[in-house]
Amino acid sequence: MHDKYTDKALSEGLRARSAYKLLQINNKYHIIKRNDNILDLGCWPGGWMIAAKRIGANKVLGIDLAEIEPIENTEFIQGSVLENKTIAKIQGAFEVILSDLAPKTSGNRSLDVARSLDLSETAFKMAKKHLKVNGNLLIKVFQGEGYQEFFNKITKHFTFTKTVKPEASRQRSMEVYLLGIGFKG
Repeated sequence: MHDKYTDKALSEGLRARSAYKLLQINNKYHIIKRNDNILDLGCWPGGWMIAAKRIGANKVLGIDLAEIEPIENTEFIQGSVLENKTIAKIQGAFEVILSDLAPKTSGNRSLDVARSLDLSETAFKMAKKHLKVNGNLLIKVFQGEGYQEFFNKITKHFTFTKTVKPEASRQRSMEVYLLGIGFKG
């Protein structure tokens, strides 16, 4: 389904409309700064990785189940963030962790929300292990039952938290982004 963001992303080599979600959030909250090291969970097809490099990120490491076309000056791990063998390949700490992880949707809203929250919890666990103090976290989450409790949990670990829905998100979508700035460690 094409729209202005899809067409613009493809014409600018960003691979996916989701790159504009990240760019819009970054323009407002400055979560990615020049020379930051970025971990991108659920990176397929690579739009966020390309956007992060264009912003000025130093190292960008993407992880996804699906293989992506190589992106210059980035690293990629193909595997599941739910598997220890994939997680063991992540080395070092990052100034920013991005998660665009999403479950395969079933059409059952409460089941899809629960699966999204499970993936969000996984991203948060990885942040607690790999995010530098004062680092930033951005997690895609489907809003619904359990979201407010997850938001409250994240809030305890960051100096600033906010739920954001960038203009590039489709209005009918239940996805929002949970933003955490200033990880307390």
